[in-house]
Amino acid sequence: MTRQFEGKVALVTGGSSGIGRATAVAFASEGARVVVADVREDQGLETVDMIRRDGGEALFVKTDVSQPAEVRALIDKTVKTFGRLDYACNNAGIEGTLVPVADYPEESWNQVIAVNLTGVYLCMKYEIPEILKHGGAIVNMSSILGTVGFSGAPAYVAAKHGVIGLTKTAALDYSSQGIRINAVCPAFIVTPMLERAGLLDEQNPMYQTLVNLHPIRRLGTPEEIAEAVVWLCSDNASFITGHSLLVDGGYIAQ
Repeated sequence: MTRQFEGKVALVTGGSSGIGRATAVAFASEGARVVVADVREDQGLETVDMIRRDGGEALFVKTDVSQPAEVRALIDKTVKTFGRLDYACNNAGIEGTLVPVADYPEESWNQVIAVNLTGVYLCMKYEIPEILKHGGAIVNMSSILGTVGFSGAPAYVAAKHGVIGLTKTAALDYSSQGIRINAVCPAFIVTPMLERAGLLDEQNPMYQTLVNLHPIRRLGTPEEIAEAVVWLCSDNASFITGHSLLVDGGYIAQ
């Protein structure tokens, strides 16, 4: 049986763990050759090994998406190795600190915006010329916090709102030229980001609080987000562009 992305090439930033890793594996399971980009080399290479052990083709490129030269080099390496680029999931992101607006450190603000928003812009800037050659799709990773506020997370919320606006604008620019551009907005997902914050510890009172924020009464999994990304890139979503898809267990419906 032919897999839907046979002969295609997919790029996933932030592919060393969590949603990015699950997305890279999901693309590979559908036949895509996958480029994994991240600043964490050891973990990125683990993602590549996972794909290769299952018979797929994958490449790791160490990349800081906030640096234009590194993003440009990532796309050049992708095309040099695999000859083309068809799909991209611009997923790389950092959480920043949890501090009210007036107390938020300027350095942290600049870092979060640089990675979570400017990084998405830079990736699209260099991905789009290559994807235009064959057509394809881009999915940018926003968040439920791209649609609502969250106390103490001004930089993260601002960046994720920005990703949605940037996604809509890029979709208007390029949909008529064969590139569909959408965003995915996950709720709280079982990822290393939450683990670092101690929020996956069931003994932590905040854990149950997070669970209860979702009417489905659980946190999401990286694989559930990856399925949404892959679907948006597939021909099954051929009439969808400029959309921000909530994958949130009902969080925003409340």
